[in-house]
Amino acid sequence: MAYTTINKSTDYFNTKLYTGNGGTLVNTGVGFQPDLVWVKSRTQANSHVWFDAIRTFAGGKEIQSNNTGAEGSSDSAGYGYISAVSSDGFTAQAGTTAGDYTNVSSQNYVSWNWKANGTGSSNTAGSINSTVSVNTTSGFSIVKWTGNGGTASVGHGLGVKPNIVIKKNLAASTNWIFSTTIIDGSNDFFYLNSTNAKGDSGETAPTASLINLYANSENNGNGNGMIAYCFAEKQGYSKFGRFTANGSTNNTFVYTGFKPAFVMMKCDNVTDGWSKWYMFDTARSPENMNVKELEANTNSVESGNGADYAQIDMLSNGFKLRNGSSWGPASSGNTNIYMAFAEAPLVGTNNVPCTAR
Repeated sequence: MAYTTINKSTDYFNTKLYTGNGGTLVNTGVGFQPDLVWVKSRTQANSHVWFDAIRTFAGGKEIQSNNTGAEGSSDSAGYGYISAVSSDGFTAQAGTTAGDYTNVSSQNYVSWNWKANGTGSSNTAGSINSTVSVNTTSGFSIVKWTGNGGTASVGHGLGVKPNIVIKKNLAASTNWIFSTTIIDGSNDFFYLNSTNAKGDSGETAPTASLINLYANSENNGNGNGMIAYCFAEKQGYSKFGRFTANGSTNNTFVYTGFKPAFVMMKCDNVTDGWSKWYMFDTARSPENMNVKELEANTNSVESGNGADYAQIDMLSNGFKLRNGSSWGPASSGNTNIYMAFAEAPLVGTNNVPCTAR
């Protein structure tokens, strides 16, 4: 059996950098037709904007991971949006007023792109029918449904249990729910738009076919459109887990079995100003140390010096914290969750995994 079924990670996840032109900008080089496009300005303090194939790529379709607003509440039609996708990329459109979110002239942007399966199809596995765009090879699906306000379930289409489910109410001002089983197998949660420590979700953990929903507006708003992004770990391509920092400059090494192209991490046992969702990728920082972090829960510009106590090396078989600190993810004893996607799988002769550290 092969170590991984995904030898070219960029067929399913890729980071694309671009510079805005203030109008209509066709970006190619993603390597596939993206179904989730997440864009952030690197040089301006503008929000993170998410667009996906089920909700369609258009003005007024943004949701922002750094705030609680409903879909379209921050006026991407006026301030820039992703207007279309193609077989190799997407179109960044300046809005009627400005291009802040996606296309200001001469400003630098990063986009993180995932492949699902287009606009999706009906899934009747749960107590509520859903529309699902799924890629079972890479373990990623987008799920949309109309909430009923109660305890319920929706199908996710992955065929295996997702490790991470990120949910947002599209019609109301609510927190983003980042629920995960990676800490202890139970279904814990965080707010992607905040710095809260781990909480108990109240939801039953997902199954190989279902997301189980808690009866509140953040998870299943009554009469509200809801969206979920589901991730199941795939060997050699994605890794989701937890590690404990030691506070030294020779800080913790995290084995993934591949060279990461993207890592997002967060402290899970403390709530403070440094417990942010730190994001790194090898497109923005191809050389170690990787200090060009962005934060999924803030609109801050890209850091260039790791000043927020988040510095890592991307290695051939994982990643390593490099800074010693009494704050944030590097602090001794602090536990952190992470999600990582591969630049390339680490395999030896005949596709046998290399495990040397």
